[in-house]
Amino acid sequence: MRALPRCTDWREAGWGWLYPNWCHLCDAERAGAEHGYVGEHCRAGVNYVEPPYCQKCGLPFQGALSTPFECSNCREESFDFEFARGSVIAGETVRQALHQYKYHRALWIEPCLSHWLVSAASPVLANQGWTGIVPVPLHPVRHREREFNQATRLARCLGTALGLPVWEDWIIRREPTPSQTRLNRRERAVNVRGAFAATRNASATNQSVIIVDDILTTGATTHAVAQVLMKLGAGRVCVWTLARAVL
Repeated sequence: MRALPRCTDWREAGWGWLYPNWCHLCDAERAGAEHGYVGEHCRAGVNYVEPPYCQKCGLPFQGALSTPFECSNCREESFDFEFARGSVIAGETVRQALHQYKYHRALWIEPCLSHWLVSAASPVLANQGWTGIVPVPLHPVRHREREFNQATRLARCLGTALGLPVWEDWIIRREPTPSQTRLNRRERAVNVRGAFAATRNASATNQSVIIVDDILTTGATTHAVAQVLMKLGAGRVCVWTLARAVL
């Protein structure tokens, strides 16, 4: 396993004293802080997104293809991002890890999550002229409940790896929209319509922006953020998420 990105702070350095060196997902194998307390067997069950996949949204395709393709979702939709990619497939292990991270404030798992994100994203995004990163924001009410924004923390890890600034205060979520989890594609698009807005700090003119979020399903949320950035004058916008859901 490649070296993990250093994106934790001093307050998290004592986790090794607080948590036993066992996998916190399966509780059946040893795992230490350097791997986010996720064991080797659990990590081995995670699959990276590999070609062939949709050239627009990164949806993996089962089987062999000799030419680039777009999925039916992208043929029917017009997205404001150049392309969207996820680092790993949102299988059971990844979903379990994200659930603990987001809803149980399991920050100890971040080294593992950030490794999955950065190890796949950095080789693709490096030297492509991207100028900064914008995390998908949480509504203030949701942020107070969780005490952190998972997209922001993951964006900082990617920003450190790429040497790019993270513009955390450019976009706000002005509507406390319900969770997208149980919504279909059309419902997701309606749910986030008008949910995001630019702040006075946003200065996106001619910028090449990477939007970062934890998981991509239909692209509705990241498209809504990309719309705001493009209206601000961004030159290019792409999306990179930790996980890619396979519908």
